[in-house]
Parts: sequence; C-alpha cells; structure tokens
Amino acid sequence: MDQFKQISTFAEVAARGSLSAAARAEGIAPAMIGRRLDALEERLGVKLLQRTTRKIVLTNEGAAFLEDCQRILADLEDAESAVSERSARASGQLLISAPAGFGRQHVAPLLPSFLAEHRDVTLTLNLNDRIADVIGEGIDVAIRIATLTDSNLVSVKLAENHRVIVAAPAYLRRHGTPQSPDELMRHNCLAMSSEGSQRGWTLRQSGKVSVYKVGGNMVCNDGEVLHNWALAGRGLAWRSMWEVGAAIEAGELVTVLDKFAAPAPSIYAVFAQRRHLPLRIRAFVDFLRHAYAQPDYWKKTG
Repeated sequence: MDQFKQISTFAEVAARGSLSAAARAEGIAPAMIGRRLDALEERLGVKLLQRTTRKIVLTNEGAAFLEDCQRILADLEDAESAVSERSARASGQLLISAPAGFGRQHVAPLLPSFLAEHRDVTLTLNLNDRIADVIGEGIDVAIRIATLTDSNLVSVKLAENHRVIVAAPAYLRRHGTPQSPDELMRHNCLAMSSEGSQRGWTLRQSGKVSVYKVGGNMVCNDGEVLHNWALAGRGLAWRSMWEVGAAIEAGELVTVLDKFAAPAPSIYAVFAQRRHLPLRIRAFVDFLRHAYAQPDYWKKTG
C-alpha cells in the first residue's frame, strides 16, 4: 500500500509541478508529500526529481519512470471504472482534436458509428495541423502522430504509423525505379514544405537513420495535394500508409525503397491526467483503438 501511495504521489507532483499543489489536492501537509518522495527515491536508489524552492524538474530516470507510473495508474483507474460503471452509459459533450488530413480520413468517418453506440454523447471535432493545447483549450481527446514529450498528458497508442515512398506506375515506367536513397536526387520528389522550408525524407541505410534532402519542381504544405500529384504521375512522394494504403491496394500507387524505411512516430490519443476519467473519453479511445486494429483497415481506408 505504501509503495502504491508513493507512486501516485510522485505522478501527482510531476503533473502539478510542485509539492504544495499536490499536497493541496490531497488535503495533506507538503512535508508528507516530501517524505513519500524521499522514501520512493531511497527504495529505488535513484533521483527522480530535482527539487528547489521554485520548481521541480524531472531527472532522466524520473521521466522514464513517470511514463510507467502513468500507465499503471491509468490501468488501475480503468479497472476500477469498468467495475463501478459497468452499467453506466457514456454521456456528455466530447471535444476532439485531430490533424486535418488524418482526421478527415480516419476520425470523422468513424464518428457516426461511435454516436450510434453512445446515444447520450454529443461531440465537436476540430481539425487543425497545429499542436493543440489539450489542457488550455479544454480538449477531451487529441489525436497526435508525433513523439510525445508532455508529461502532463496521458497517451494511449492507437496504431503504428508506417511511412512509404510511393509513385504511380506510369511515373516509374517513364523514369525508372530507384534502388537506393542516393538515387532520389535523380527523381522528381514531391516534397512537403513547412513554414517556408522543405522537409527531407527520413530513411535507414546501412543501419543508420538519415534525413535525405530531396528536390523537385512541385512542393506543397498540404499532404492531400502531394498524394493527388503522386496519383497523377508527377513524381515520388513520401507519405504515411494511413493516407496511401487504399491507393496501393488498388494498384494506383506503388511503393519503392521499402527496405530503407525508418521507424515513424506512432498514432496516439492523448488527454489530460484526471483522477476519474469520464466514461465518454475512455469509450471513444477504446472505439478508435478497436477500429484501427481491424484486419486490413489501413489498406481499405488509406
């Protein structure tokens, strides 16, 4: 029991940023919070937090341990809620944020089915490619395809995200198929631009992950446009399987340089840490995770 209390106190302090804030939330003295943290660090034999009078900073070991603690606490909350709310129904307003392209293809089409299962829920879907402030904007669930670093948020992996280089068969017939990343410089590469700069393509060669600078006569800041250009045979494009899977399955696009693919950030649902997670949030996250896990989902809808 003491070990669990130490872990939950550590997660609470990390989330709130101070011993006094965690103590107020629990209704105890800050000194008690400090003693729990001291006992936890002594038991583990590592320093988890750098504490000063002004702020608290996680050590590298503390940041890694926090992720495990959050998962354990979330699993416990889920288990308790599943028992206490087994007969309850999800209800209330659900505010969802998602990247524009992904949200159009893989969130919006699923929402009618979710609402059919949970008729007491109403929802708002905001599609935007900026990183939304989950806590500041009162967002219930944000879908993110990124490496996550915000310790104030809980993340649940919804699916892996694979990136591939694709081209229309007609383009490859005209210009040939590249056999190594070094040959990309001889091809028209349809690149994504961001804030005035052109992004490179991340690939793995000889065990080393590198960013390859590519060039071409068509650059855009919208992924759907790049997808359409690739379909029209204008060049090579580096896209996610969630976007091009169906076109590959239909033979409209062909992947190249598959053996050089590098790991990509996964697809996550993130939400603010809460002592009691509303059933509507848990139901929605579970709904998406189940939908994305269906066989051939990405091939049919990408």
